[in-house]
Amino acid sequence: MKEQLAEAFGNLVSKLKGWFNTIVEYLPNLLLALIVLATAFFIAKYVNKLTKKIVDKRVSDEAVSSMISRITAVVVVLAGLFLALGIMNLNKALTSLLAGAGVAGLAIGLALQGTLANTISGIILSFRKKIQIGNWVETNGYSGEVIDINMKDFTLKEADNNIVVIPNKMILENPLKNYSLTTKMRVFLECGVNYDSDLEQVESLTKKVIAKTFEQVESAEDVEFYFTEFGDSSINYLCRFWIDAESMLEKLRAKTQAIIEIKKAYDKAGIIIPFPIRTLQFDNKLKFENPVKFQEEFSNN
Repeated sequence: MKEQLAEAFGNLVSKLKGWFNTIVEYLPNLLLALIVLATAFFIAKYVNKLTKKIVDKRVSDEAVSSMISRITAVVVVLAGLFLALGIMNLNKALTSLLAGAGVAGLAIGLALQGTLANTISGIILSFRKKIQIGNWVETNGYSGEVIDINMKDFTLKEADNNIVVIPNKMILENPLKNYSLTTKMRVFLECGVNYDSDLEQVESLTKKVIAKTFEQVESAEDVEFYFTEFGDSSINYLCRFWIDAESMLEKLRAKTQAIIEIKKAYDKAGIIIPFPIRTLQFDNKLKFENPVKFQEEFSNN
């Protein structure tokens, strides 16, 4: 019994000596790895602040800038961790860690495919200079003012004050028309006049009214006017002119003002804007061979 205890004690002492020797041998590497981790941590904090300042100049959304700066800091810390593991000759642990992170990332990516797509799309939209908050845009069948771009969705306020929330992924995958990128818009005005009207007078008067109504139109020659067709009850025309506007609301107001002023001028000049009239004609007249007999039968019934 004493021999067994002595042998066990000897084995324990041998193990402890081996561990101690290993610790002494790897102590410089351990200290160096700890220094690398601490350095990576402090560098990550500095990189976080620096990245946030840079991103804030390009992106107005606080959530987007914070997320990008945090991701950058995490990348720096992970780089320091991998370097520290390499210094300690833990290559197998490093390989296992990378493999596990890859599998976990794949599983999370598949589970959150839609959410990640919207998040990445939100980051991309935040860096696009051609899409900014306050712009008037048209996309996915909706038109309105951009009031918010966040990590999940794209928010519009339509002309009727309704709020439309669109997933960021749909914004990137579909065409988007931004009315605010230019300072000018073209107004299209279609109308028709009576067949008895003097067409040259109609063209001249319409151009003069548009030039007089809008300061942006320097002269009547800047107004485009085209007769388009012989309609059922009128000769139709198309009138086009440019105005200084950055939203559809301004364009609609300009079109409304143009219609009002043109109607006043037409009324004053005696130019008629006709409306469709339907004439019903009965060629077969109702006849009664014996109206007296018919009246007697109707009275008896």
